[in-house]
Amino acid sequence: MPGVGLGVIILDNNKRILLIKRNDNSNLADSDMHLEGMWTLPAGKVNKGETLLKAAIRKVKEEVNLNVSNLELISIADDINSFAHFVTVGFIARKISGSISLKDTLEHTEFGYFKLDELPTNLCEPSKKIINNYINKQIYKGED
Repeated sequence: MPGVGLGVIILDNNKRILLIKRNDNSNLADSDMHLEGMWTLPAGKVNKGETLLKAAIRKVKEEVNLNVSNLELISIADDINSFAHFVTVGFIARKISGSISLKDTLEHTEFGYFKLDELPTNLCEPSKKIINNYINKQIYKGED
């Protein structure tokens, strides 16, 4: 049975996208899909009984300490690798407040803002799909 995951695009005033880098250590990276050492959007799993929007707000707060609202659905994708299978929902946050902090967690080691045409080469596949759907203004692109 697939899990449900999500990722949230947060843009700064220069239209650069916020990404966070997962720890290289697989035990600390806490990723069912084994995305250690990769850049990702603020993202995570939806808990049982939790709505998509509440999960997105929670994950952004947990991972980068920002408050987001006015979330807009921008992507749905199939994310399947040899470790896990997720249906991943992408949002863009239209209202953001607070200051970025990775807190005391060791799950992520750094953050940065990137131009959409200068993304890191080690961007994880689920985040790449969300960003590509955002850029191409398409919600879902299945395999042909």
